[in-house]
Amino acid sequence: MKIGFTVHANSDPLIKGQKIASQFLNNDLSSIWSESTQEMRDAFGSVDELKKFQKNVFSEFGLEQKILSERAETKENLYVYTRVSQWTKISEHLELTIAISDEEMIAGFLLRQQPAVAQSTHLDYQTKTILHLPVNGKWFVYWGGRTVEDNYHAVNVGQRFAMDLLILRNGKSHNSEANSLKAYYCWEQPILAPAPGIVVRAVNDLPDQKIGECDPRNPLGNHIVINFGNEEYGFFAHFRQNSLRVSVGDKILTGQEIGLCGNSGNSSEPHLHFHLQTNPDLDKGEGLPAQFTNYLASDILIARGEPKRGEFIQSLN
Repeated sequence: MKIGFTVHANSDPLIKGQKIASQFLNNDLSSIWSESTQEMRDAFGSVDELKKFQKNVFSEFGLEQKILSERAETKENLYVYTRVSQWTKISEHLELTIAISDEEMIAGFLLRQQPAVAQSTHLDYQTKTILHLPVNGKWFVYWGGRTVEDNYHAVNVGQRFAMDLLILRNGKSHNSEANSLKAYYCWEQPILAPAPGIVVRAVNDLPDQKIGECDPRNPLGNHIVINFGNEEYGFFAHFRQNSLRVSVGDKILTGQEIGLCGNSGNSSEPHLHFHLQTNPDLDKGEGLPAQFTNYLASDILIARGEPKRGEFIQSLN
């Protein structure tokens, strides 16, 4: 997972992204060209090629009819503006992504049909295990929910209802030393068992990734899978190397420390990934909704619920 909160652009990146989108939609392609990096110009080829691309977009998809969502975030030293819209000629939604460099130049431009959420027969599923949040203190839900806009995991069958958590202070996930793992507020924070269970998988020896780098060959990195019973298996990912406190076969209790938050696997900065599925094999199970009990979500008491992107959550247990 790639996440980030450092603001690079001098102006508001959301406004900057909206401006560039407006230029494209309103035929101001000369401004698009002049504000593009050399790499983007090489990718476009020429202003004429950019005009052909725009013409093909309008021919195939029609005109933008309604903006459904917008967001701005940092990814690997770029500020990325994303918006999802309805268009006049297609029923699917289109996703426009614009990458903006430190110098506020256009470093990436992508328009595509929005990935569809994975089909699930468990949309009405009620978690049988009584789950408590797996962290102490206040954490931020970076990805979580049931739509692609709120949760990019939702396109994956097994991770259909996953969530990614980190600690956010004053709008940032780290202090001024952004390239140091120790600068991230959730680094080495204890991760807790949300319910009793038996450890059925545990990987502990993978290295933590440098900030901005990922290990897609080991997507979960150092991780634990807990069998909660009733065909509910909890996946906890991206632990710090050699920080696991449990081993396969261990019986664990609610609130027991199972490891420390890290940055191993397919992760660009420290965070905790959690999801619930029907099988202990990552590639075979179907995702299950994970309803947690007795917690605050942005200062609102939740007796039982599913954390959603943008919420600050804190256990009351």
